[in-house]
Amino acid sequence: MGDGWQLWVDTLPRPGWANMAIDHALLERAQHHAESWLRLYQWTPHCLSFGRHEPAKRRYDSARITELGLDTVRRPTGGRAVWHAEELTYSVAAPSARFGSLPAAYREIHGMIADALQWLGVRASLAPPIQMPPLDAGACFSQPAGGEIMIGGRKIVGSAQFRQGQALLQHGSVLLEDNQSFVHGLTRGAIIARSPQRTQDSTNNPHPRLQSREVAEAITQAAGTRWPGEWNRAPDLEPALHTASTHFPHYRSFEWTWAR
Repeated sequence: MGDGWQLWVDTLPRPGWANMAIDHALLERAQHHAESWLRLYQWTPHCLSFGRHEPAKRRYDSARITELGLDTVRRPTGGRAVWHAEELTYSVAAPSARFGSLPAAYREIHGMIADALQWLGVRASLAPPIQMPPLDAGACFSQPAGGEIMIGGRKIVGSAQFRQGQALLQHGSVLLEDNQSFVHGLTRGAIIARSPQRTQDSTNNPHPRLQSREVAEAITQAAGTRWPGEWNRAPDLEPALHTASTHFPHYRSFEWTWAR
């Protein structure tokens, strides 16, 4: 296993299927080439993502989602639904030996992000250990799991992890504006949801002064401080993008997105 890290601050917002295919490709780079990656990115169009094993077909109103013209994708990782809009998404793909067990990796990666937010003046803390909510418990941000990042009792970073061979992929959303309640309106039998609108109401924003670029810079600094090794800030992206392209059809497919 190499000691270095590849840093990818992706300045091109991408559709959900492309983002998930790229993260899948980075997992394979970690598995087959012992590479370690930290990627920071955003989504366009805004997208509703489901966890790998989430019963989306049973829980969410696919006809209403189609009527609203919402982009959807199923992640390679577990967890529950997330609305990707005003947020910064991170992904870590690395050999599992870097972090140890799944819970240890979860806590360490969240600890790094909490460091970044604290450097920006945000009073972020990790949620105490609790029993993991079931997959049909609702949207990812509806309740915290142990070790997730909180501000004033509100969950502001939701993450999920998947392991393949001797490598792991963990990715998650750092909310810049809290509009996750929109997900509830897409559940079967819920009050009809309207398309979410960006709002400047500070009650929906857990840290209204933060922008995606400064959060990305803080995470970059926190990771470099907390995780030793040489950091390559201009990696060759072509091999990862080539591998990702082979996964594009999978993550674009209706059959995968609505598999269950």
